[in-house]
Amino acid sequence: MAITKSAKKAIRSSERKRVNNVRTKRTLANAVKVAGATAGKERKEQNEALAKAYQAIDKAMKRGVIKKNTAARKKSRLAQRLKKSSAK
Repeated sequence: MAITKSAKKAIRSSERKRVNNVRTKRTLANAVKVAGATAGKERKEQNEALAKAYQAIDKAMKRGVIKKNTAARKKSRLAQRLKKSSAK
């Protein structure tokens, strides 16, 4: 358990940051999942879901929840998967 005043404050602030990070990760995962689920559906619906997923990925990257290359990889793989499903 924390003893010093600064250690107690650090625990409080890290808990706040953890809650925000978990919330951002959950939003990111849901957006990517929804976009992936649109595979095989109408192109317009896919584009809307892809835009929302890109927005969630970029926001997570901006907030430091995921790294820049991870964000780029997620976006690339998601776009690839949707393009492959609509080509059929």
